[in-house]
Amino acid sequence: MFRIGLIGDYDAQVTAHVAIPQAIRLAAEDLGSPVSFDWIPTPSLEQDVEVTLSNYQGLWTVPASPYHSMQGALNGIRFAREHQVPFIGTCGGFQHMIIEFARNVLGLSEADHAEENPAASLVLVAPLTCSVSEQIHTFKLTPGSKVRNIYGTDEIVEQYGICNYGLNPKYAPLLEQAGLRMAGVDFAGEVRIMELDKHPFFVGTLFQPERSALKQLVHPLIRTFLHHASLT
Repeated sequence: MFRIGLIGDYDAQVTAHVAIPQAIRLAAEDLGSPVSFDWIPTPSLEQDVEVTLSNYQGLWTVPASPYHSMQGALNGIRFAREHQVPFIGTCGGFQHMIIEFARNVLGLSEADHAEENPAASLVLVAPLTCSVSEQIHTFKLTPGSKVRNIYGTDEIVEQYGICNYGLNPKYAPLLEQAGLRMAGVDFAGEVRIMELDKHPFFVGTLFQPERSALKQLVHPLIRTFLHHASLT
């Protein structure tokens, strides 16, 4: 049996927090691989990150930010990135994935989230032009990307959660040049999926693929995430 760590502050009122365990179980059953998972509160990752996370074969930074500890969430993401641990970040997890990368790979220490620090000198995660909360959208996948290969199609339909923030588009080229690449956009061309080069599985989505479980569907991204975790 392999273990998945869910980085985030559990709240039974959050739809994604209800859906994620179901999505994991559905994908694990489809793979025929027994799996367990634990919720990891973000304050618990402010220190001793390696001790806390070393026994997990996959990490998922979940929706519902602001987190109780932004630094804890970023520390968990950094651990997954640097230790080649299969990782997925959805909604708030995607937003913090790009902040961690900007700060620790690009050296942009001031990179921040407009919701948590609207006065930041470098707003990497900025308000969306229009709220997409609870909406279903079509996304175009980047040819040749890992995500495109996982879905096996050029366009997908997915649902957002409560979402008002996304990548500030002016910084997308910097992230791309450093290896955090665009894997999918909405029909306005805004980045909604990113993946990391030279990592077995490191994917972030602004939408919530876990919501497929509410319809009892196995999601290809979640299935592939678990497959990679089962191999570590």
